Amino acid sequence: MRLSRYFLPVLKENPSEAQIVSHRYMLRAGMIKQQAAGIYSWLPLGFKVLKRVEEIVHQEQIRAGHIPLLMPTLQPADLWRESGRYDDYGQEMLRIKDRHDRDMLFGPTNEEMITDIFRSHVSSYKNLPLTLYHIQWKFRDEVRPRFGVMRGREFLMKDGYNFDLTREDALHAYNRHLVSYLRTYERMGLQAIPMRADSGPIGGDDTHEFLVLAETGESEVFYDAAVTDIRMGAREINYDDKAQCQSVMEEFTALYARTDETHDAALFEQVPAERRRSARGIEVGQIFYFGTKYSESMGATVVTPDGSRVPVEMGSHGIGVSRLLGAIIEANHDDKGIIWPEGVTPFHVGIVNLKQGDAGTDAACTEIYQALVAAGLDALYDDRDERAGAKFATMDLIGLPWRITIGPRGLSSGVVELTSRRTGVSTEFTAAEAVVKLLEIYAAH
Repeated sequence: MRLSRYFLPVLKENPSEAQIVSHRYMLRAGMIKQQAAGIYSWLPLGFKVLKRVEEIVHQEQIRAGHIPLLMPTLQPADLWRESGRYDDYGQEMLRIKDRHDRDMLFGPTNEEMITDIFRSHVSSYKNLPLTLYHIQWKFRDEVRPRFGVMRGREFLMKDGYNFDLTREDALHAYNRHLVSYLRTYERMGLQAIPMRADSGPIGGDDTHEFLVLAETGESEVFYDAAVTDIRMGAREINYDDKAQCQSVMEEFTALYARTDETHDAALFEQVPAERRRSARGIEVGQIFYFGTKYSESMGATVVTPDGSRVPVEMGSHGIGVSRLLGAIIEANHDDKGIIWPEGVTPFHVGIVNLKQGDAGTDAACTEIYQALVAAGLDALYDDRDERAGAKFATMDLIGLPWRITIGPRGLSSGVVELTSRRTGVSTEFTAAEAVVKLLEIYAAH
């Protein structure tokens, strides 16, 4: 993409309404525009990152054997009355009536609707286990929306729901989701720590939140510092192997890590003093096992091998897809702007033309731009008639991980400059070598 043809409304000054780094940089980098309190339009750059994050979530869900579908944003209130949650959920639920005076709601979550889908089509244990998920916009009428996409009213969420015959199978689904989430976050350059949490209005006894440590986090967390040394890395996972998934779950949850709602001071005291930590955390996902809470009240049953009929065991599992962008920025920035991890960057590389209008420099920039595109890399070519300092400032603000700088001096020696946004280190390569180097870098992501 040539920047002269792109829509990138960057701001030079910090917006007064932005209280945290991610909100400030998302507005300044032209990623979002507020339309109402807690409701945003996603402009091209922000939408591009959102789709990158969404695609990683899809890939890891499908890898774990989960099946995508799509449910509507508006839901009939009668489903929620069946489960007993319609009157219990509170003012966060946006309740509306259609022209026929039927009660509807803008879905904050989908336990009722997915249970209705299941009970309409599945009646035998032979169709289990089954996990369905979708990525869809949600609405929760926050009393005080703030911090940009971190605490918005409308947000994009992946929510998945497992249906199993036995508690053992449902707990395997729980573990399977925990493992898949850990892989998902690491691919985005994040360390999200699973912490024992409170189930809130979803219900159930077993639940973990995934939190990214950050000074701007809304949750107070308490943890054993050793938990930050654990990584999924490149290990291969067989999601059908109950023992392997259980082993990973135990590895990542054995050490003390809890949110303030479930913090146990006595247990925390058993952690060696030098490893006790308290900090702030950003919640980016949560998994729940709640057994037959919804299947009993809504009649979602299956015939078992002995011919009896039982309610299915269930759980629900969410990832805040739009919230993740804020969390990634909170964990990856400096005083110049965003620093995108390679896995989620909107463009793989930016190209800066130091002498726009110079025939030789223009030709070299066009040539390497076309070579990058032909190699399958997404490049943003700053071909604007701007001074070099303004071009560098824009690239630093929007945070592309790599920048290729091309000017007459380097071209006289047959080289271009490849710069890492994270380290600031620049290396000279021929144009062909720079393309190969970038392909090697992104092959690992």
